[in-house]
Amino acid sequence: MNRQTMIALALVSAAACTEKDTTQKMAQALQVGSTHPDEVPKALNTELPFRYPAALYARRVQGNVTLRLFIDRDGQVMSDSTRIEESSGYAALDSAAVKGSQELRFVPAKLRGEPMATAVLFPVYFRHPEAHALPGDTILNKRGLAP
Repeated sequence: MNRQTMIALALVSAAACTEKDTTQKMAQALQVGSTHPDEVPKALNTELPFRYPAALYARRVQGNVTLRLFIDRDGQVMSDSTRIEESSGYAALDSAAVKGSQELRFVPAKLRGEPMATAVLFPVYFRHPEAHALPGDTILNKRGLAP
């Protein structure tokens, strides 16, 4: 893995998970569906699996992708159910977010102590260390989500 890829991975991971419980907080805040669990899904990944597309990284292209993930009773992301809720405007970033989501693992949501399937909105932030901040990044910095 080259230095550029490692930096990109670190930044994507840092942008989405700087704070220890950021992923869990985002999943809780963005919980969707009719039955709400008592406990939201908790990410198990120590590093997020999103790979910044090299061509876009080289051009310093940045963007946000919001995914709708369906997490089953075992904490697995049902990849065939993953949808782009909000596009970054760049097909390659959207595709990288969807592809990376297949490697996410969760402690499943629970209702009255029993595991349950649920859908969540999951944001993925692609940031380049040498690019200008995007509109709204100031709120990410306040939440500890952006580098």
